Amino acid sequence: MNDILKAIKSRRSVRSFSDKQITDNELQAVLEAAQYAPTAGSQPWQFIAIQKEELINELSNASKEVAKNHEVEFIRKMANNKDFHAFYNAPTVILVCGDESLWTPADCAAATQNILLAAESLGLAACWINFGLFVFSSESGSTYNELLGIPEGYSPLYSVALGYRKGAVPAAAPRKKNVVTCIK
Repeated sequence: MNDILKAIKSRRSVRSFSDKQITDNELQAVLEAAQYAPTAGSQPWQFIAIQKEELINELSNASKEVAKNHEVEFIRKMANNKDFHAFYNAPTVILVCGDESLWTPADCAAATQNILLAAESLGLAACWINFGLFVFSSESGSTYNELLGIPEGYSPLYSVALGYRKGAVPAAAPRKKNVVTCIK
């Protein structure tokens, strides 16, 4: 099996991270991979890498406050759990921000997938997490946009918790059957 297919099949969402920070070279490699994602042509993204523990914790807590009144019960339960951390205490969080172009959500999702696959190829642990973005839809969202240097006209669409795995590699969930139709 080639390296790309191996990375796709072995990548897992990890929610338990060691305290050790990733290296600058690893962070740059992951961010560069994100920038090579396919787009509809405009590369509508900005990537904000956060490695300041206090700020990651602040984003987690602020998002939990917003989510305490969410309409979905399991989100409310997570938000009200004092031990829950929106980014699972990862030492690095990458926000994938996009402009208001038509194809931006798809383009930024492709960039996020590239981050996940690059992380796997480098032996890093990663998880695509959006819980920590609730704060950006609140009244204090613009304050955080400014604090993080998110350009005008861009908003956080996705986030990735990134670090080194703590514990065993999670098992893959069974794959659904009968999801492919081939028309020849």
